[in-house]
Amino acid sequence: MRRWISIAAVLLVLPAMALATNGYFSHGVGIKAKGMGGAGIALPQDAMAGGNNPAAFSFLERRFELGVDWFRPDRSSVILGNPGIPETVLDGNDTASFFIPEFGIAWPLNDDFALGLSVYGNGGMNTSYTEPIAFFGTTNASVNLSQLFVAPTLSYEFVPGNAIGLTFNYAWQSFEATGLQYFEASSVDGANLTDNGASTSTGIGFRLGYLGQLSEALSIGAAYQGKTDMAEFDEYAGLFAEAGDFDIPSSYSAGFAYDVGAILLAFDWSHINYSEVVAIANPMSKLFEGNLLGSEDGPGFGWEDMDIFKLGLVYSNWETLDLRAGFNYGSQPIPADATFFNMLAPGVVESHYTFGGTWTTPKGCEISLGLMYAPDVTIEGENSIPPEGFGGGEADLNMSQMTLGLSYAKPF
Repeated sequence: MRRWISIAAVLLVLPAMALATNGYFSHGVGIKAKGMGGAGIALPQDAMAGGNNPAAFSFLERRFELGVDWFRPDRSSVILGNPGIPETVLDGNDTASFFIPEFGIAWPLNDDFALGLSVYGNGGMNTSYTEPIAFFGTTNASVNLSQLFVAPTLSYEFVPGNAIGLTFNYAWQSFEATGLQYFEASSVDGANLTDNGASTSTGIGFRLGYLGQLSEALSIGAAYQGKTDMAEFDEYAGLFAEAGDFDIPSSYSAGFAYDVGAILLAFDWSHINYSEVVAIANPMSKLFEGNLLGSEDGPGFGWEDMDIFKLGLVYSNWETLDLRAGFNYGSQPIPADATFFNMLAPGVVESHYTFGGTWTTPKGCEISLGLMYAPDVTIEGENSIPPEGFGGGEADLNMSQMTLGLSYAKPF
């Protein structure tokens, strides 16, 4: 156990990761779920269940797993129609690739109770421009947000085939921004606005889950994650509303899994309440209503709540090999009139196509692979660059993504 806790501690201090799939949340937790569109609310598959449905630990054997995702986003912005700046294409890929670790343990205690631990990247965003943005500042513009969850879980099978679970999320996040010097006069704290290095914060949250096996073929599940109150980013108290506050919004999910023999079908629906967090949801127009950056009701990114639909398939017609495929669609969180400030955070991808598989070795160990591709999405700005102080015009956002993940699991 000490060895596994040490592994979790190492994951906590690894270099910053970046996620931007369903908004800035990951499209799934665990390499298996990521290979089937992120679906997993009603499907106990691995010890990453603390990030999907905590009740799933009641249906898992004792096991541990370790995995990593290679993530490569392609992001860019275009400025056009501004009288003072010629049409400009901005490359946001100064940092091109990221590695996102995960670690999990499932440990049944008896016929009724089970423990679990999941360590995973909950969400994040990175945009690193190769040059300054003319409206924003004098140095290369960038943001880097990373969120990591350490999630111990207790699940209880209160009736055979029906379980509930509770996860306590220890959340750690890091944020850094550069190239925003021109906003100093529009901030309540210009000294803590930009180019202050990495700032970290922590918080405690929870996730509740239910999983019921209605028959040998059909399972249903539901989960709710409460809003996580995070400590402020002190070094960016002049950027984010409420003096650097950047909480993690609540979300809820429901789904089913249906096993027809060689093929298993899983479907999840999730909803993320980005509107709960002022720094994420407030529009840029707040600035022109007299609310400075960093103030209690200050400007933010203007993101809207998201609905996400996840469909996954598992084909298991061989003794040692499972194949997976999936599709994930998330509604667009960034409205067309909010693209200006979101040049820093262009999380606009919508559709995700996923593939994966698991090979079980003769000793019962599992090697899993997951691939995700999210094709280009462009959001064209509509009245997006404010005429007050910026001259008007439009900012267009573009992003595509791909991930390739590998995990190793072993019973013990």
